[in-house]
Amino acid sequence: MKKKSLVLSALALSLAMAMGSTTANAAESAASAASSGQLPSLAPMLEKVMPSVVSIYVEGHTTDLGRENSVGKENIPPQLQPFFGENSPFCQEGSPFQSSPMCQGEGDDDDGQPQPKQENFQALGAGVVINAEKGYVVTNSHVVDNADKIQIRLSDGRKYDGKVLGKDPRSDIALVQLKDFKNLTAIKVADSDQLRVGDYTVAIGNPYGLGETATSGIVSALGRSGLNIENYEDFIQTDAAINRGNSGGALVNLNGELIGLNTAILAPGGGNIGIGFAIPSNMVKSVVAQIVEFGEVKRGELGITGTELNSELAQAMKVDAQRGAFVSQVRPKSAADVAGIKAGDVIVTLNGKAVSSFSALRAQVGSLPVGSKVALGLLREGKPLTVEVTLQQSNQAQVSSGNLYSGIEGAELSNTQVDGEKGVKVDNVKPGSAAAKIGLKKDDIILGVNQQAVQNIGELRKILDSKPAVLALNVRRGDSSIYLLAQ
Repeated sequence: MKKKSLVLSALALSLAMAMGSTTANAAESAASAASSGQLPSLAPMLEKVMPSVVSIYVEGHTTDLGRENSVGKENIPPQLQPFFGENSPFCQEGSPFQSSPMCQGEGDDDDGQPQPKQENFQALGAGVVINAEKGYVVTNSHVVDNADKIQIRLSDGRKYDGKVLGKDPRSDIALVQLKDFKNLTAIKVADSDQLRVGDYTVAIGNPYGLGETATSGIVSALGRSGLNIENYEDFIQTDAAINRGNSGGALVNLNGELIGLNTAILAPGGGNIGIGFAIPSNMVKSVVAQIVEFGEVKRGELGITGTELNSELAQAMKVDAQRGAFVSQVRPKSAADVAGIKAGDVIVTLNGKAVSSFSALRAQVGSLPVGSKVALGLLREGKPLTVEVTLQQSNQAQVSSGNLYSGIEGAELSNTQVDGEKGVKVDNVKPGSAAAKIGLKKDDIILGVNQQAVQNIGELRKILDSKPAVLALNVRRGDSSIYLLAQ
């Protein structure tokens, strides 16, 4: 039997929440409310929340190495290559080969290698103001990927330019800061760990560029993972309508508090079918806090590999559990190894909360900062035990210097520590960029700026936020200490 769509009207929503009554009592109460001229409505809550949800418009470019599926000179037998090229008779006007890459050399350099090709694009999404004083807006990383220009539009029509402070593609979270802003309204963030299946939800976003739009539904499921949408998946599933352009928008509860960041939909036909996914607010808070402090996400990890525990695996391993994370390998000297976790263990709880799958465990651990202590409940040979683990550093993410200061644009930066000395490492420098022109080189380590010590990207950002007229970078290059000037 075809399942009917679930439609939550504001009237039914409010009555069910406030009274929990039967259908007959709800109808009677609705009639009474109507006669008094005060119909139950979500409008008062939405009027408070809408100013915190913004529309995001992006212009940018992508770089493509070109003819991945086309035929060029490298595909022509060597003995025939001299016959192709712009001056070849095969490539003159009227020839069927004239527009071929073999004739035009399109995408090739002098060595016949593919050259990068840029394609401009426009994109749209949504975001949520989480800090009104500093102009911070959180959105999805994929909304602002490869952005050259970001424009933020508020619900009252005001428009501001924005810049990316940092992003974490592995969780699909990005932090954008508005420029020259005033009078913003920040949303209140709820504890997503308190959510239950069946809780009411309201999704707010910018579907198809229409602007602020609200839809309602319920929490359909929690801890969704294994969808291959992001690297770290612990999604809230909701049937509130989420469409293209809703990415980065708010999923709120009936108090108007943020419980999730709308991220993806399951849409075989391209439109909403009532299966949407949002990143839990607690993961959003953790990632944003680290971007602000460090300029990157210092993601903790256990140092294990594994898989989901299903009934077949549980039976084969004689484990009295149906859900959990089966540990197949423990990396030597990892956090898990130090704590005594062994291959064959099944992790069933994290800090007292049930672990539904290996993917969910990975996402939950990945949202915690390095150095966090977690209590893991295990099953080992059928016997329960608890171990305490101190999370270690996972792979570091890079930050583009252009997001910090235009005078050093073109350098990719990450936090580092060498011989006990902390600083900001230059991982790469784009030739011809502003960073290259002032003399920054790969493997340089920035230790200070304008006579102020810098130990990480977060400290560097705080100095650059003051917009100094001149930048004197104290750089360690090999065994030497030098100064580079930018302005």
